[in-house]
Amino acid sequence: MKKLLKVSLVAGLAMSAISVQADEKFVTIGTGGQTGVYYVVGQSVCKLVNRTTAKTNVKCNAPSTGGSVANLNAIAGNQMQMGIAQSDWQFHAYNGTSSFKDKKNDKLRAVFSIHPEPFTVMARDDSGVQSFDDLKNKRVNVGDPGSGTRATMKVVLDAKGWTEKEFKVASELKASEMASVMCDNNLDAITYNVGHPNGALKEAAASCDAHLVPVTGKAIDKLIADNAYYAKATIPGGLYKGSDKPVDTFGVYATLVTSTDVDADSVYAVVKAVFDNFDRFKRLHPAFANLKEQDMIKNALSAPLHEGAVRYYKERGWLK
Repeated sequence: MKKLLKVSLVAGLAMSAISVQADEKFVTIGTGGQTGVYYVVGQSVCKLVNRTTAKTNVKCNAPSTGGSVANLNAIAGNQMQMGIAQSDWQFHAYNGTSSFKDKKNDKLRAVFSIHPEPFTVMARDDSGVQSFDDLKNKRVNVGDPGSGTRATMKVVLDAKGWTEKEFKVASELKASEMASVMCDNNLDAITYNVGHPNGALKEAAASCDAHLVPVTGKAIDKLIADNAYYAKATIPGGLYKGSDKPVDTFGVYATLVTSTDVDADSVYAVVKAVFDNFDRFKRLHPAFANLKEQDMIKNALSAPLHEGAVRYYKERGWLK
């Protein structure tokens, strides 16, 4: 009888474990290069989500990816449940414009916005580059394919009536590679859509004599005026060696997006993990320090909010 009871107990525990495993939900968040803020965002969100797995059965991972455009494509193809994307590319993906002209994603949903991301140019001091126009006939990293940086660079070039042929070299290096290549004097300048301060740019500024370059002028002013998802931005002085004064440019926001194919409970669990631990989240990177909950649920969100996010925001009284 005792043996039978023992066998029954073991069988019951095994069935219980199988049931728990069957109920587990996995959320993959597409990020960006490992030296960028997108990667930190994804890792930070997953860290908080995985602290609650025992209650929610939601497990989270955030691999390095090609960035905004790659993440949006992966979400559309159901290869990832969530992703970090620039606010302009969220707009284009949902509305079927720009490079998403033939890939409109009606299922795309916003979760929340995160930090502002200035379009950033850093050049070697010996390059003679003091403005964006000075990049003509220079060796420039335009960003790796699929990244928000590469896509934004194309927008800037189009606005100015340029092509990549204006550059002596237009390299496609990842963010984790570009600093060392510039400091080896194989590039004159690097570009990056990123929150500040940033590790790759700090590495470049510390390893070789380099400075931030303003991105301003009539073409940029028109670009901002014509597109609500762009805004003037200023990179504070003193964040990087060689750039003591503020530098003017323009920028977007980083946003967390998902799809209607992702269930409401999973999205709710992610949102709750972040905002129930908001002070902890803000300490995970300097770019998060000034975030405000009310701004994050409305700023730079072109796609409708996911129902799982809406549920949480209503519970907190942030939405009616």
